[in-house]
Amino acid sequence: MIEVYIDGASAGNPGQSGAGVFIKANGITEKYSIPLGIMSNHEAEFHAFIKALNICLNYGFVHSVVSFRTDSELVNRSVEKEFVKNKLYAPLLVEALQLTKKFDLFFMKWIPSAENKVADELARLAIQNNLSEEPYSSS
Repeated sequence: MIEVYIDGASAGNPGQSGAGVFIKANGITEKYSIPLGIMSNHEAEFHAFIKALNICLNYGFVHSVVSFRTDSELVNRSVEKEFVKNKLYAPLLVEALQLTKKFDLFFMKWIPSAENKVADELARLAIQNNLSEEPYSSS
């Protein structure tokens, strides 16, 4: 099973934002800290999800059990119901749902922030590095 922890963070609302993605797969861990530019915290959460989905697709995890973990109740609930009230997030949800359908077995689970510390740290690191063009990646 592939475990993917995601988090989006924003320094201000809106403000400089970043995405953190932490992947545990078959004894290997990958960490991504991705600057996102200026956006709201909720937008950053959706963008972190989309970035993580694309990373997993690039790794070829389509035939694996892929379990996403997020501390964003909005993202989790929106994916679960395939609906979001705020029209600003609707295109992001549509894009994310299209990507989730490419996986044979996709799951998403809400977790408390205390269980998402690595992804949170990576998202905050991305804010600090937001002026850099290259996302940070570590194996």
